Amino acid sequence: MARGRSSYGGAERTMRNAAQTLLANIRFASVDDPVRTLVVTSSVPNEGKTTVSLELARAVASSGSTVLLVECDMRRRSMAATIGVHPQRGLYGVLAGASDLASTAVAVDKNLWFLDVEPHIPNPPDIIASRRFKNFVEDVRQRFNYVIFDTPPLAAFVDAAVLSSVVDGTVLVVRERYTKRSEVQDAYAQLQNAGANVVGVCMNYCEEERSEYYYAYYDRQGSRVDTSGLDDEEEKSLFSLPVRAPRHGSAQPKRARAKAEAETPASDQSESDDTVITLPTMPVNRTRPAAGPAASLQANIEDEI
Repeated sequence: MARGRSSYGGAERTMRNAAQTLLANIRFASVDDPVRTLVVTSSVPNEGKTTVSLELARAVASSGSTVLLVECDMRRRSMAATIGVHPQRGLYGVLAGASDLASTAVAVDKNLWFLDVEPHIPNPPDIIASRRFKNFVEDVRQRFNYVIFDTPPLAAFVDAAVLSSVVDGTVLVVRERYTKRSEVQDAYAQLQNAGANVVGVCMNYCEEERSEYYYAYYDRQGSRVDTSGLDDEEEKSLFSLPVRAPRHGSAQPKRARAKAEAETPASDQSESDDTVITLPTMPVNRTRPAAGPAASLQANIEDEI
């Protein structure tokens, strides 16, 4: 996902646009058989898979679909701290039957729920491969439009590979100029051996390359305006419309006319005063009678105008 190199739009808007693009690509990856349950993983740690999972869930929620974000990194969970919530119960309690999903999942935002996992869970691969976990995946699939599982890296644990065989699709997050080619190839081979449906690779920590064909602004003199140092409000003012535009063919407003006259030099004013402008007069209609009801009605209309 792209990270803004300049202040254009801000980092949040850049991340949001990248997440929406990722969501659109996932939807187009399989139109006939939509991907509704998704695993997000990476080859090695510190590639930003947790951030990608959260931003992708937010993109789904903003589109109007319901989404459940599940923490499946049972050894090094970090999603709760990223969101800023600390639930008392989590995934293990739901699987064990100690709590139900309705009271355990936390509403983060509109259409977005988060299910945390308890710390120090023994044997995570066995739990993910269990029949209860498969039933849990089918249950949340029926309740939500999308379910996103944030999983640990493939180089360290096999949790993501085991879970990828149960869900509809898998996204492999790769950090630009950080992960080695051999590590990405090994991670992809591990997913293929598990029978995963890898819908694509998400490049993360990328520098944003913005085309100025669509985003270049010019002033009235035709010079390009540099927007690299402007914030959102300042940039919006570049193309903001006036509150009330003058009507076509209307006279110049009094304030603008008075300001223009005040700024006009005295020499220009003297020249303009000597100029006499003659307006053409409308010819008098001699065909109609000068008196009568029709003439008086026309005179009244002209007086009202």
